[in-house]
Amino acid sequence: MMVKVGSRELEMGGPHLTELRSSNDILHDAAALRERMKEDGFLLIRGFHDREKVLRARTGILEKMDRMGKLDRDTLLEEGVMADGSKSIFMGGTNEDLPDLLDVLNGEHVISFFDRFLGEASLTYHYKWLRAVGTGDFTGAHYDIVYMGRGTPNVYTVWSPLGDISYEMGGLAVCLGSHRFEELKQSYGKKDSDRDGIGHYTDDPLVITEKFGGTWATTAFEAGDILIFGMYLFHCSLENTTNQYRISVDARYQSASEKVDERWSGKKPRGHFK
Repeated sequence: MMVKVGSRELEMGGPHLTELRSSNDILHDAAALRERMKEDGFLLIRGFHDREKVLRARTGILEKMDRMGKLDRDTLLEEGVMADGSKSIFMGGTNEDLPDLLDVLNGEHVISFFDRFLGEASLTYHYKWLRAVGTGDFTGAHYDIVYMGRGTPNVYTVWSPLGDISYEMGGLAVCLGSHRFEELKQSYGKKDSDRDGIGHYTDDPLVITEKFGGTWATTAFEAGDILIFGMYLFHCSLENTTNQYRISVDARYQSASEKVDERWSGKKPRGHFK
C-alpha cells in the first residue's frame, strides 16, 4: 500500500515506512513505559481515552464547524465532509466552548497517568492545539521543542485522533530514532519559532532519513488511541487525501514542579509572540 507522507508517496512496509509499535503490553508499568519512551521516543497506546467521550467531543467540534459553514450540509454531521471551498481549520486555544473536549484532555484519567509516568504531580498546558485538516493538507516534519522550548524540555505531547483516522485521512508519522539525532538537536532543536522565525524543518520526510538515518513509522488510528512523544522526536503527518476533515488535537503535559513555557499556559495564554 502506498501512503502519502508529507510531500512523498511511500510504500507501507517498504524501506522508508513501517508500522508503529504499541505499548499497551506495558500500560500499567510506569518504569517500563519510561524505558520504552527512552528507547523508542514515543508511546502508542490504543484505547487510552474512553471512545464514547472522544466521539462526544468530536460531535461538539463538528457542530461548531457546521455553524461556521465548513461542512457539507447534504451529508451526515458525523462524517465531517468538507463543504465546497472549505480548507483546513486551526482552532487552537483554551477551547472553553468545547467542554467535552476538555473533559477528555484535562480529566483525571490522563492526569493520573502522567503523575505515574513522571513520578510526581503533573500539569497540562491550558492551550490545546485543535485541528481539522482538509483535503491535500499535511503537517511538515519538525521537533516540538522549536515551538515550546522556553520552559522545561521535559514536556510530552499527546496527539489524540478525534475519530477513526485511516491512512488516507492523514494520521501522524514519526521518525524512529530521531530523538537521538544529536546534530539536529544541537542545530534545529536550539531554534525558537518566534525568535528565529522558523517552523517545520522540511515537507520531505526523506530529507531527514537520508541525511541523519532513521525510518518513518505510522499506523491507522481509532478514536481513543493516543500517541505520546517528547520534544525531540521528528514527526509529521500523512496527507489527507479524502473529502472528510481529519480532526485531531495536541495537548501538552509536564511535571508541575518544572518551568512552564509562558506562551501556552494561564487563563489567557498568549500563544506565539516575540
